[in-house]
Amino acid sequence: MNIAPFVDGIVHDPTQTEGRGLDVTVAEIHRVAEPGRVDFGGGELNAATLEPIETEKRNPDDDYEWWYLDAGQYLVEYNESLSAPDDLTLALQTRDSVRARGAFHPTLYVDALDVVPLSVGGEGIRLKENARLSTLLVH
Repeated sequence: MNIAPFVDGIVHDPTQTEGRGLDVTVAEIHRVAEPGRVDFGGGELNAATLEPIETEKRNPDDDYEWWYLDAGQYLVEYNESLSAPDDLTLALQTRDSVRARGAFHPTLYVDALDVVPLSVGGEGIRLKENARLSTLLVH
C-alpha cells in the first residue's frame, strides 16, 4: 500500500519511497535539559525541558549542516507529518543504515509522527540535516 498520500512534508518523494514503506527525515534533535514528571493519575504530569542540538557545517561551502551526537539519549522531530485513516496501522522503525552505525529508536505503532527517543551508542553518530532516520511501514 502506498502511504505517501497520508504523509505531508516529504523532502524528496523518489528517494523516500524507493524501498518498502516510506522513509522519514530528521528536522530537529533535542536533549532533555530538565526532567519531566510522570505520576499515577496524571495530575502531576509535567513535560521535560528540551534543549536543541545545534548543527554544524562539515565544510565551509556545504549547503547542509550536521548534528554531531555523542553517545546518549536524544529526542528527534521529523520533517514529515502523518494523517492516516483510523483503520490503518503503521509501524515506525529505525532504518538499517542508522542501526548499523550504532543508533536506534524503538519500533513504534503510530498514527502521528511525534518526537521519538533516539539512543546513540559507542563513539556517537553524525547525522546530516534531512537524513532519512526511520521508515513508516503498513503493519
